Amino acid sequence: MRAGDELAPLEVAITRTLIVAGAVASRDYQDVHHDPEAARAKGSPDIFMNILTTNGLVGRYITDHFGPTAVLRRVAIRLGAPNRPGDTMVLRGTVEEVDGDTAVVRVSGDNGIGRHVSGTVTVTVPGSVSGSVSGSVSGTGEEAR
Repeated sequence: MRAGDELAPLEVAITRTLIVAGAVASRDYQDVHHDPEAARAKGSPDIFMNILTTNGLVGRYITDHFGPTAVLRRVAIRLGAPNRPGDTMVLRGTVEEVDGDTAVVRVSGDNGIGRHVSGTVTVTVPGSVSGSVSGSVSGTGEEAR
């Protein structure tokens, strides 16, 4: 793991089930995450993903890349364009800095209408030395359903 390393992109299919399941799993019962009529009444064309689901997907992206011993130390993200059913979010990451076995990774996730998420993740990979961790994330998003 070295500064400048790019993580392989991950495509996540944004399904209605993923949005609702993520909201329920995180105990976010706001109607805009599960009720299309309520979402429309509040100005959204459909339901949309909550930040806790996005946070989990970002965490998964990092740990899939760095492996099962990776420990997330800090996740600092901001939401932008909403993730709605039928879209695809593509997560990307670049290692910004490395200090021993800890790295800061800049992460972004884009969908069909723009940037859904941006931020940084601090991750520790026990036993790693700069340059010794290499992993990749691949897939079509099937795993995220």
